[in-house]
Amino acid sequence: MYLIRLIYASRVHESLNTEDVAQILDSSRANNSRSHITGLLCFNHKYFLQCLEGSRAKVNELYQRILHDERHGDVLLLSYDEVAQRHFSKWSMGYVPATKITEEITLKFTGNGKFNPYEMSGSSAEALLVELASRTPTLE
Repeated sequence: MYLIRLIYASRVHESLNTEDVAQILDSSRANNSRSHITGLLCFNHKYFLQCLEGSRAKVNELYQRILHDERHGDVLLLSYDEVAQRHFSKWSMGYVPATKITEEITLKFTGNGKFNPYEMSGSSAEALLVELASRTPTLE
């Protein structure tokens, strides 16, 4: 079994609200736990940036569901790699809300400090996620 790390960005559907995000997190955590998928989700009311880690088959299956989920628009695959170990093994789905995504942190990985994953490379997005996780000790 190959261990995969997949990172994608998507535009948040305009009707999505905070309660919807809470529901996404609850169901993701339950489903991901059963599938041995770990990861991290960043959300700023405009974009999702998410990392999924796990077996190739399970991550691919989940990504296919995301591609067809109407809550996500313009899904863009930023990175898909075989990896030796997980970055986010503590969380079936860690969550970084907009309040934790600061200009100071994003400036390290973007050209202008604005959180827009469509303007990031896969490696920059990965580094941003790792940095956010290290600065946000309670993600679930």
